[in-house]
Amino acid sequence: MAASDKARPIVVGLYGVPGCGKSFLLGKLKSKLNHEHFQFFEGSDAIDRVVPGGLEVFKRSDDQKKLHWRQMAIDAIAKECTRAGRVGVVTGHFLFWPQVSSATYEAVCTDRDLRVYTHILYLDVPADVVVERSREDTVRCRQPLPVDHIRKWQDTEKKQLRRLCLENGILFGTISPDPSLLDSILPLLHDIRLHSEKENLSRVNSRVDEVVLTMQRENKIATMVVLDADRTLCAMDTGTMFWEKLRESQSSKEECPLRALFSSHLGYSYSAFRQATFLYEESRSDFDSLCSEVASAVTMHPEFLALIRALEREPSTGAVVVTCGIRRVWEKVLEREGFSQSVKVIGGGRVADGYVVDPLAKGAVVSKLRDHHGLYVWAFGDSPVDLPMLKLANQAVVVVGEYQTRSRSMDAVLLKAIDEDNLRPRQALIPEFSTLRLDSDKLPIVNIASQAFIKSITSRRCLQVVHATAKNAAKLLMTPTRDAAIAGHSLRAAHHQVGWYLATEFLTSVLGVEEYPIAHVQGRTTDGYRLLDEDSTVIVALMRGGEPMALGVSEAFPKAMFLHAGSPKDLNSENLAGKQTVLLVDSVVNSGKTIVEFVEQIRKLDTIKRIVVVAGVVQEKAVSGVLEPLANATDLSLVALRLSENKFTGKGGTDTGNRLFNTTQLP
Repeated sequence: MAASDKARPIVVGLYGVPGCGKSFLLGKLKSKLNHEHFQFFEGSDAIDRVVPGGLEVFKRSDDQKKLHWRQMAIDAIAKECTRAGRVGVVTGHFLFWPQVSSATYEAVCTDRDLRVYTHILYLDVPADVVVERSREDTVRCRQPLPVDHIRKWQDTEKKQLRRLCLENGILFGTISPDPSLLDSILPLLHDIRLHSEKENLSRVNSRVDEVVLTMQRENKIATMVVLDADRTLCAMDTGTMFWEKLRESQSSKEECPLRALFSSHLGYSYSAFRQATFLYEESRSDFDSLCSEVASAVTMHPEFLALIRALEREPSTGAVVVTCGIRRVWEKVLEREGFSQSVKVIGGGRVADGYVVDPLAKGAVVSKLRDHHGLYVWAFGDSPVDLPMLKLANQAVVVVGEYQTRSRSMDAVLLKAIDEDNLRPRQALIPEFSTLRLDSDKLPIVNIASQAFIKSITSRRCLQVVHATAKNAAKLLMTPTRDAAIAGHSLRAAHHQVGWYLATEFLTSVLGVEEYPIAHVQGRTTDGYRLLDEDSTVIVALMRGGEPMALGVSEAFPKAMFLHAGSPKDLNSENLAGKQTVLLVDSVVNSGKTIVEFVEQIRKLDTIKRIVVVAGVVQEKAVSGVLEPLANATDLSLVALRLSENKFTGKGGTDTGNRLFNTTQLP
């Protein structure tokens, strides 16, 4: 985390057995790194400074006093780093094990160390090299130890450090002393200094901008399909596959470290994914070849292959893979399938990628696409880490795999999101014989490879405008609304009629109708009809001029909720809970500014999927200049009695609201 982002300083411990080259490396770092940003400490020198009498007194002290001095030394380092605003790099020891014949060792890492260190880098030098260096060291007299003992010492330190660092929220990584050691550790330390959760989101957003800009160079993108990768595009978990391949190549018996990491108290947090990056850095020499092996073993679901190929044929639709897993694996998979030019990948895995993708970052990607770039977003995911992006998307699809391999925790969090956060996703069963998540009422089923579904994605987003300007019915209905002699109750009744007419004639076509059983007068059951999802519809009367017309709409749709709204803030997540369609009803739309404010408020709530503006008169400039651009990122329609070129805005006696309520004496 960047030093400026928090009070706690960044302190990096350089650990390793005696003779591994910590002090030598620290000297090299001093000559390469900017001392304005970094400060360097030898652990033994820090102890020497805080102990009266120096190291000689420390060595003669009992264990309790040594513990006290060690804690004072690390505290002094932390205070100095805080005062200077620099990243501390400290050489340290975890344990001493000088007796080959002894099964016990002296642990010298303190609780205070575990509170101060933010990162620990372990210099993992081959045991035989350590023995050789110790033998040739002319500066320090080192006790000769056999290779096997050094190796056991190292294995013990690494195992315990991994556990303690995970428990204490310290990022841990090992560094191999290859010829390019400095080339590896310098970028890592710069990354440690600059990285933070805030910086991470900024870099993710920059990557989104880059992806959109690349796509917009070719075509004008209106819709973006955001795809999770592992367990969504395929049945596999590529992270687990990566570690299995690595274990095979090293003949190791170690389990996949990701399992312990993500099941720890860190969960699927930013810190957890940063730690995963440090783990991948440990295999940097074999990283790309391992990614190739994993990619070659990945089989994408045929349903998604068909969907992506269909999207490629639609110039206004783009697709991007957003993965918490390894970016390089998915770039190789997409390249193999021929999608490398059309589908970009947002993901991490290496420090060089610059960012990690955690659940918060997934949500940020969708938010950036939707709110900044004005795109209509479809999101596909399978697990709880995908929920932030599913909630923020215009349309969400939960991919449901076979019961044995899919996320066990998804049902509970998904149900909560549906019931409490008003998420309205659908589910795609892949393969098609997979058992349902929840039920088809809570989570309707879609076939993502069907032409109908693909068309629902690729249909160009534009404002649907329906009006009756040229109809004789409109001429009759508008007459009393324009008659200066009619006001008060009679004018309200005329507006009520307009609302009922627009509801029955046009809204039923825009939104659709559904059958339901009714009792026939002849004593049998027959089919009746009502507005599709009428009980999931809310009629919002924009006060005060919209109320009479809204009451007419309400008469046509009696099961719909009715709300009065004097300002956008009157619409909140509580009164819109469970509603899928909002009808914004006003008598006149002049500039469209009020409608924009209400639409933006609804979009902030992230609960409503469809908005229809219902009005008596709408200025044409408001349609082309305001409502049409607004529809690029919102499922928006307009139903009006008539469109007008007249830019006149009423005041006093000519204001529609004043005429409706006999308050023409007001300004």
